[in-house]
Amino acid sequence: MSDRETDVREIIQNNIRNKKGIVNKIMPVFFFIMASVSVLTTIGIIVTLVTDAYKFFSAVGLSEIFSTRLAPLRAEDPTFGILPLINGTIIITAIAMLVAIPLGLTAALYLSQFASPRVRKTVKPILEVLAGIPTIVYGFFAYTFVTPMLMSLIPTLESKNALSPGIVMGIMIIPLVASLSEDAMNAVPEILKEGSLALGSTKLEVAIKVVIPSAISGIIASFVLAISRAIGETMIVTIASGSSKAFTFDITRSMQTMTSYIVEFTSGDAGSGTTGYYSLYAVGLILLSFTLVMNLIAQYISRKYREEY
Repeated sequence: MSDRETDVREIIQNNIRNKKGIVNKIMPVFFFIMASVSVLTTIGIIVTLVTDAYKFFSAVGLSEIFSTRLAPLRAEDPTFGILPLINGTIIITAIAMLVAIPLGLTAALYLSQFASPRVRKTVKPILEVLAGIPTIVYGFFAYTFVTPMLMSLIPTLESKNALSPGIVMGIMIIPLVASLSEDAMNAVPEILKEGSLALGSTKLEVAIKVVIPSAISGIIASFVLAISRAIGETMIVTIASGSSKAFTFDITRSMQTMTSYIVEFTSGDAGSGTTGYYSLYAVGLILLSFTLVMNLIAQYISRKYREEY
């Protein structure tokens, strides 16, 4: 072994010995503690919801909980049926996805396959600005602009309704669908696109028949995550959809979602320790279950239909 190789080995060993200081022993522990914060926070939220929701489910029978009668603030014989809340949440979310999915997917397809680099650098930041607008601004936009415009087209539309917040919520979610779908489309290898073009396919045919099927797992995952975002939205529905607790499928009427119900009660309408107070935690637990299921579905779809190149 040459003297030069010996010197290099000694330098390496000295570096290794010098790095065994107190900082290198503390940092892994510090990183573990920081990584555990999110896990412990999640556990704390679940424990809080389950503990207080149990008090509600112990006081109210399942037949009443899964009914269409919801009048929690009634002085005599209040009822706590959650089906109107679930119904309102699902209907407004469905309206939002009918807006977000086609517009978001089209935007992603254009940005990833048809737009020039210059146009992409200009349009994408503008699109993503929508994601940075506070949701309360969207709520006032739905109530003061979209609703009056829709009322001129639909005379029977109420001032508080499900249609207007659903449309505006869909606009808010467009950047989420577009961004995640575009990332999935950009991950498709160029060789697949070039091979299709070489066989005589048009650019549109490549986009529809090659890019979308190849990126379908990421696209569907973006849809599912967007649904989770819509289910958990609060301020838009609180301002624009009203607080009607009627069980209805009429989107021109006021509806209340699970999130707006929580906002209404946390404003001080329900006294601490009452059944109505604990109903907040029951609704919160159901809402958490909804979003958890949607996230698990998104992960399952991503794993099952993932294309590996």
